[in-house]
Amino acid sequence: MVPPDDTHPNYARLIEAARSAGPVRVAVAHPCERHAIESALDAARLGLIHPILVGPRARIERAASAAGLDIAALPLEDTEHSHASAARAVELVRQGRADAIMKGSLHTDELMGAVVNSATGLRTGRRLSHCFVMEVPGHESPLIITDAAINIIPSLADKVDIVQNAIDLARVLQFGEVRVAILAAVETVSPKMPSTIDAAALCKMADRGQITGGVLDGPLAMDNAIDPEAAAIKKIVSPVAGRANVLVAPDLEAGNMLAKSLTFMAGAASAGIVLGARVPLILTSRADSVASRLASCAVAALLAHHKLASAPVEG
Repeated sequence: MVPPDDTHPNYARLIEAARSAGPVRVAVAHPCERHAIESALDAARLGLIHPILVGPRARIERAASAAGLDIAALPLEDTEHSHASAARAVELVRQGRADAIMKGSLHTDELMGAVVNSATGLRTGRRLSHCFVMEVPGHESPLIITDAAINIIPSLADKVDIVQNAIDLARVLQFGEVRVAILAAVETVSPKMPSTIDAAALCKMADRGQITGGVLDGPLAMDNAIDPEAAAIKKIVSPVAGRANVLVAPDLEAGNMLAKSLTFMAGAASAGIVLGARVPLILTSRADSVASRLASCAVAALLAHHKLASAPVEG
């Protein structure tokens, strides 16, 4: 059992669910610094993943030795440099030897470049997008915030996939009713604010079955998306207003600032995951807490198990 965690009760439940499902094979791309190796070892010890270290053997072993970390039991795929590490991690997935990828000590752009490569990558028909699964102190349930790391200025078509990816994640994480708030600065549609037009269009697309699995409302400002009293004061009547558990930002800058404000000013923890590829991609940062890193691995493990369970049976 995972020890009780009064600070991150939702993360503790996620981790326990992932442990119960069993570890998945994760290619750790270029783990050449302490935090990357430590993240893989911590998740392995907890029974969330079976790590495969992918990177220059000498650099990885030197970093592990300097940090006093024992990696002798972990398989290691030797590569020349970070670009080769990213490509090899993707290749392991394509060969059926890995169920997810974890970013090590390389730039996100390097990893994503290998993932989206048209010939050798892991693209699907869905646009890639990033989700933070956030544990906010005082908030009863986790919040999904998207997209704060991949799509800079998403088009309406991009936002359809961003929303659908987030809904699919929420359903795998067993959110129950998935209530999606399409965020803007105001809660009324204004021709002068493109984000409000997109929000209205996304809600109508959900009405027409072009987005499925969740209840959408928008545009909604942040206050009336998550606070019932604020929604009541504005006389907004909807199943989402004041009760949203998925927050869709109008662009990357807004999403990133929202997520980091919650982390550094409200004490929230954030698990990061990239969706839309053949397998989940774990994005960790040196600034992440241990709880955030483990929760990211737990989310990826649950997604990987879901994909494996829903894959067509060959024969």
